[in-house]
Amino acid sequence: MGILENKARARLFYKYLSQVYDQVNPFIWTDEMRDDALSLLEFDEKMTVLDVGCGTGFATEGLLEHVEEVHALDQSRHQLEQAYEKFGKHAPPVHFHRGDAERLPFATDTFDVVWSSGSIEYWPNPILALREFRRVLKPGGQVLVVGPNYPDSLLAGKLADSIMLFYDEYEADAMFKRAGFEDVKHAFMGPAYDPDVAITTIGRAPE
Repeated sequence: MGILENKARARLFYKYLSQVYDQVNPFIWTDEMRDDALSLLEFDEKMTVLDVGCGTGFATEGLLEHVEEVHALDQSRHQLEQAYEKFGKHAPPVHFHRGDAERLPFATDTFDVVWSSGSIEYWPNPILALREFRRVLKPGGQVLVVGPNYPDSLLAGKLADSIMLFYDEYEADAMFKRAGFEDVKHAFMGPAYDPDVAITTIGRAPE
């Protein structure tokens, strides 16, 4: 397990990263990547949508181009404070929640879409979190998770494993199916300098 696959360490990491996150993030997770990921989902503006690991709200902004309101959850108080400055803390279109991906504070069968980008790599138990996603999704609901693709180099892979969770499409397929999702598919995305840096996985909750 990588050093940042620990909730306390991840919170401490984001306490400092939150101060420069919006300046650094565009070099790793671009508007084009976000739009490509959004295009993999089927939207209706009345859908109920959850953004898990919302951070400062970059993905939330993209989701709001497709739906009227978004529920956004993060465990980092410091990241959420940055998001509050963009959207406001208490009023729609964003409903903020501070919480844990492995213990979502929502009723079963609540959401049409659960989205998570740049968060799975910090989860100590990703299958537990994915099962929580399935629990809060309505039957037939869609899930989309963007995570870091496993490096090709053996040395880079060992370094990656020491920091956080990296995985390939085969591991993603196994995780999502163990969590109970169907119609699991994957797409590779990334900025121009590394087009395969991210792996995006989509699936559906059983009907």
